[in-house]
Amino acid sequence: MSTDAEQAHSPHNTPPPRPAHPPRTAPAQPSAPPPRPTAPPGFTPDPDTPILGVRAKVPFPRGTAGASGTRVPPRPLAPPRTEGLFADGGRRGRRRPPSRTAAAAASLVLGLGLLGGAAAGSWLGEDPDAPPSTADTYAHARSAWHSVPVDDLFPRTLRGKGEGPGGADRLWTRIAVAPDSSCGGGFDPLLAKALAPVGCKRLVRATYTDATSTSVTTVGLLVTTSGPTGMRALHQRFMTEKLDERTDLMPRAYAAKGTAAAGFGDDQRASWRIRILTDAPVVLYTVSGFADGRKVTDPQSAGEATQRGATSAPAQSGLGNDARSIADAIEAIFRRALSTVTETTS
Repeated sequence: MSTDAEQAHSPHNTPPPRPAHPPRTAPAQPSAPPPRPTAPPGFTPDPDTPILGVRAKVPFPRGTAGASGTRVPPRPLAPPRTEGLFADGGRRGRRRPPSRTAAAAASLVLGLGLLGGAAAGSWLGEDPDAPPSTADTYAHARSAWHSVPVDDLFPRTLRGKGEGPGGADRLWTRIAVAPDSSCGGGFDPLLAKALAPVGCKRLVRATYTDATSTSVTTVGLLVTTSGPTGMRALHQRFMTEKLDERTDLMPRAYAAKGTAAAGFGDDQRASWRIRILTDAPVVLYTVSGFADGRKVTDPQSAGEATQRGATSAPAQSGLGNDARSIADAIEAIFRRALSTVTETTS
């Protein structure tokens, strides 16, 4: 007979059979429904809205006090739409249809072609009779001093009909031509300083005497390195400050040895004229004096010496007339020569 311990460890010990149906457990008690949210003061629930707690019709305007005296805050505005905006707030451009893009590109190409054709037509169809530009005139003027024959630039004789005192005719003969040179020594230091802003490329001079060889006059052409702006500025300064009338700004004479002008020094200068051209890089001047070498104590500009009623020595002797008339004659000759050079080189 086995003991209880042996029965417990016996391999033939089988578990008790399972019941046919699992034991029934007591049904769980339903939990209490959540408490119904109370409506905030100032409005009543909407019975047609299935979601509880959603605000219904407000019985009074927004932002006003309700029956309970509590102010109902206004409904917040809807957030701004950001669709179609860049991050920086700029509106994104509308996408252009491909057909419109192609049409715009074709119009641009056509417009550029028309502009290019017009420019080419203006270059190819330039009027040969059109006047030369200022740049061309200045360029030709700088070369005229060595391309124009000396007899054309400084003729052997000059005639002035009615150009003398009292309307008398005058005749001047060229007695010397200075070699072309730089401007060193051609002007007093103060005048050289006044002309310095326009520079100096070349200086050409000649000296004339009257029919009786009692007066001598030097005429000079200073070819500058300046452009139109610089020449206009210098002209304006001479006109405004009347530098062409100052006795300390007289040009120097060309006293050629062995001629009537051999004794024509600084002390013999009696009258002068200075012209600043603006349509060419040229300063034209004349200075006159007595051929016998006498010293002049009261020099006077040609403009003052040729005024009616002037009684100075330069006025009475006609030296003012010589300085003015020879300057006018050489200026006219230079302009004609410049016009010829411009036409032949264009």
